[in-house]
Amino acid sequence: MTPEQTPDGSAVPQDHTEPDPIKAVPLRHPGQWIAGIVIVVAAVLFIYGAATNEAYRWDTYGKYLFEERILSGVGYTLALTVLAMIIGVVLGVIVAVMRMSPNKVLSVTAWVYLWVFRGTPVFVQLVLWGLVGSLYKVINIGVPFGPTFVQIDIQALSLKYVFFLAVIGLALNEAAYMAEIVRAGISSVGEGQTEASVALGMSWWQTMRRTVLPQAMRVIIPPTGNEVISMLKTTSLVLAVPFSLELYGRSRDISGVNFQPIPMLLVASTWYLVVTSILMVGQHYLEKHYRKGASRQLSDGQLEALAAANRTVVEEGK
Repeated sequence: MTPEQTPDGSAVPQDHTEPDPIKAVPLRHPGQWIAGIVIVVAAVLFIYGAATNEAYRWDTYGKYLFEERILSGVGYTLALTVLAMIIGVVLGVIVAVMRMSPNKVLSVTAWVYLWVFRGTPVFVQLVLWGLVGSLYKVINIGVPFGPTFVQIDIQALSLKYVFFLAVIGLALNEAAYMAEIVRAGISSVGEGQTEASVALGMSWWQTMRRTVLPQAMRVIIPPTGNEVISMLKTTSLVLAVPFSLELYGRSRDISGVNFQPIPMLLVASTWYLVVTSILMVGQHYLEKHYRKGASRQLSDGQLEALAAANRTVVEEGK
């Protein structure tokens, strides 16, 4: 490339000085500041109003926040959540596999299961589970139209094991939603991944464990975490079974005695918020773990390893 010339043929002197750095001026958003101030003022006014409103009965709230019956209710709520989610996840995986099976009988059976349990309210399902002793008083196990080997008194069991009826009702409903979550996660992994694993000689289980599931977990974990949190709150509906030893049932029983429902509802809400917050933290770290390799942004550990590798190459070059 030739330098620029003047009409008389002489070269134009080149200016090699660097241009002044650009001074970026951030764009102002006065509307955002105004909205933020309005929200903060409204929040402060609400907190002050709630703190000075005698209808909240904060003395009763403090009295029952760590009361033994409330803490026992928290324990039952956690037990219902954990057991229902474990059964729901296992059964959901089975239903998802049946739904994706080429066998029409399995596929249609899974579809009917999803149609029933996703199409009816969980409260109605729990009421029916509470009435299972009226629907099936006795179950006879033996030869059809022949001798009976075992007879189970369902009506007596339903009255004695109400907790397990509540777990079953929650788990069967949750399985329908987990089945769709698992199916979506497995479907998100390309078929080429499975074909490559098979070409390497992996079995079906090895392919699922080493190739499909690690990639599918990035899709499965976030909605599963949401389902756990939702299940924690759904346990308040087991009064329909009826089972009233969980958190909301305990607070309702206490309010029926002291005639102060507002502070007892605040007590229950506080514990729901505490447990939900802990679950949200756990969900965050699980998502972070299974998100490795999905983002182009290097983690701190990867950056340190890359820097160490660069230092090694430079030292060897010297």
